[in-house]
Amino acid sequence: MYIPHGQEDTKKAFNLLGISSFEELYSHIDPTLLVKPDIRQDPLSEEEIRRFFKELEGKNRSLVCFAGFGAYDRIVPSVIWQILNRGEFLTSYTPYQPEASQGTLQAIFEYQTLICELTGMDVANASVYDGATALSEAILMVKSAKTNADSLLLSEGVNPLYRDVVRTYITARQDEIDLAPLSKEGTTDLERLEELLKSKKVYALAIQQPNFLGYVENVQEISKIAREYEVPLIVVADPVALAVLKPPNEAHVVVGEGQQLGIPLNFGGPYVGFFATKMEYLRRIPGRLVGMGEDVEGKRAFLLVLQTREQHIRRERATSNICTNQNLMAIANVIYLSLLGKEGLIEVAKQSLSKALYLKQKLLELGFEEPYTGKHLWEYPLRHPRIKELRQKALKAGFLFGVDLSPFGYRDTILLATTEKRTKQEIDRLVEVLKDG
Repeated sequence: MYIPHGQEDTKKAFNLLGISSFEELYSHIDPTLLVKPDIRQDPLSEEEIRRFFKELEGKNRSLVCFAGFGAYDRIVPSVIWQILNRGEFLTSYTPYQPEASQGTLQAIFEYQTLICELTGMDVANASVYDGATALSEAILMVKSAKTNADSLLLSEGVNPLYRDVVRTYITARQDEIDLAPLSKEGTTDLERLEELLKSKKVYALAIQQPNFLGYVENVQEISKIAREYEVPLIVVADPVALAVLKPPNEAHVVVGEGQQLGIPLNFGGPYVGFFATKMEYLRRIPGRLVGMGEDVEGKRAFLLVLQTREQHIRRERATSNICTNQNLMAIANVIYLSLLGKEGLIEVAKQSLSKALYLKQKLLELGFEEPYTGKHLWEYPLRHPRIKELRQKALKAGFLFGVDLSPFGYRDTILLATTEKRTKQEIDRLVEVLKDG
């Protein structure tokens, strides 16, 4: 690895973390996943390097994915990345001379428009890094407009990994974070939610729709409670689910992860976060906003209508320190949504749901149990006393069988996701593997 820090800086960082070496830093990772030998090579020719990596590639094993937890194995039409490989897209960056970058600005404008249509919000920005940072930026934005409160309220239905990022974001502010628990339905407990809002000075409430367990939240009722206590509501939304669920336009901010819209899993990134809000927050939006107007000749022109300079020069006093956008990934979202259209996105959601219900019924017949009673879409938890053994058996057979939820406090439980990409043959084969176990 390449470490840019000097020995003194590295030592200070180690002391802060309470460790003594880089090896200790990665001690929580399964040792079999770490590369221990020195993989440095003698100088190689171009052809020798190509062969070397081809051999490494041959060691990879492709798994049939039934896991989600925020990143999903969906069909990515080939045309998306054929278009994005064009030089003008592939080298795109946030334009600092916008009048000379009309194509890039138009692509961003189209992205913002589609995100507004999906979410039911008034305005969307030029994208942020990923879903977790989108949520964190939304919290900071709302906080900047409501400074007389010091408590943040998150539903336990918000992805635990997103919650970790939020904690990192607001550590320096020393705000209190409270969690609204889930009910027996697997959705936010409305009574406990109201009690927390009543007893705290809350500046933002954040929920997820569907929540990270896959259950559909009652956004309308939660919004009504939040309005009663004058607390802004932030919704982390699944963009594909927005094709079949009512857009959460009762919220003040809607954010989420755009990976499902034409972006492959790709070892965890790069992804893209979408960020949409009400017009009242227009001048507090992080990042950039592209608008459409006319040039001096009366022709249509695209321009940066909002790019708060404080993000570049005011540092700790800035509302946000997001200074760029995920333009290439955002354009992938634009192409995906344009190709599928409304009916196509609805079909993706319908196929995902029908296949998820088919798999769940088969697994219930094998002795799996549902830990909650709520309604879900294509992602849901199941419990089994031998879940670890069954997951290992499925892995050996070539299946990534859900996400183990035990590290998050859900014993003997996995989180399954079934997308439109999975076939009946794959599902039946997985069931046969588990049945034999």
